Amino acid sequence: MSPKPGSDSVVLKPLPMRSGRWYSLRLEYDSSRTRSPWWTPVLSVILALLLCAGFIAANGMSPLVVYEKMLRGAFGTSYGFTETMVKAIPLLLCGLGIAVAYRISVWNIGAEGQLTVGAMAATAVTIYFPDLPSFWSIVLMLVFGTAAGALWGLMTAVPRTHFGVNELITSLMLNYVALLALDYVVFGPWKDPKGFNFPGSPVFTAAQSLPVLGSTRLHIGLVFGLVAVLLYYLMIRFTRWGYELRLIGANPTAARYAGIHLKKHIIIVMLISGGLAGIAGMAEVSGVTHKLMQGISPGYGYTAIIVAWLAKLNPLGLIVTSILFGGLIVGGYSVQTIGLPSSISEMLQGAILFFLIAGDMIHRFRIRRSA
Repeated sequence: MSPKPGSDSVVLKPLPMRSGRWYSLRLEYDSSRTRSPWWTPVLSVILALLLCAGFIAANGMSPLVVYEKMLRGAFGTSYGFTETMVKAIPLLLCGLGIAVAYRISVWNIGAEGQLTVGAMAATAVTIYFPDLPSFWSIVLMLVFGTAAGALWGLMTAVPRTHFGVNELITSLMLNYVALLALDYVVFGPWKDPKGFNFPGSPVFTAAQSLPVLGSTRLHIGLVFGLVAVLLYYLMIRFTRWGYELRLIGANPTAARYAGIHLKKHIIIVMLISGGLAGIAGMAEVSGVTHKLMQGISPGYGYTAIIVAWLAKLNPLGLIVTSILFGGLIVGGYSVQTIGLPSSISEMLQGAILFFLIAGDMIHRFRIRRSA
């Protein structure tokens, strides 16, 4: 097997044909094959489960028992299901934001930082405007959270559009900036004087907390996510802006020659992407933790990358995959009762991402036969 000079192909060993002639099999890389088949995500999940089953078996436990325990913990009870939906809310919002950017091949991996600054901005409303009525408090927290996340996204977009800086680097580095800023405020000026020296802001009042469903922790942040998905679908399918995004994603060169301003669209999608992650941060502090504290996100912004990839940017797929990964997180907690660490869910997430990337890469290769 040797590479063919001047091409992205590899010539395999010649094989005889029935007619007596010889032919070669050539492995070619086709960059135009950007969309993998619909079954690739399904196969990725199955292979990830099989791979992790080997590690579980090596630990002396039955993979079937472990997976059944995770499934029951996440979906087998009303409590487990509502907790899964609580985890799915930030995953859906961040995953949707990432999907919007991915539409035009802008690789936003900064949702973790955008979520964090969104949570900080929402908390600022409770610190500096503590006596607002419930309606205006929630509205202002939503506006501040969205604006902060959008600004953090803009700080990634501008270096990309004006200075050619790779957005992977800036978005990743800004995650650490946001986390350090969070540490500063919860250990410093916003630290609760009644918090027994624990780092965190004062607990939110009832007027500053999102309404919940009955006695569960499921809050109306779920409505934010579903409305955002619906708007995303309508804008992508039925607006000129959505058509331009689809064209840029399919063929950026053709879009440029068609007069579409690529830099403008990069800035717009990063504002939207960061804003959605900022809403996720607002929903998390106002609907779940009811205070700003260190480690406000257990990695939702990073997990949302897998959510967006697994959904193939499909609106309905985003809902399904966010619930799936919310279930993985809750299921990971449930297996602790049988002696496994909750990190089993993180191992599954990593394996799914590995097989997704591998499947997309393999799909770009094709075997050709030449005489």
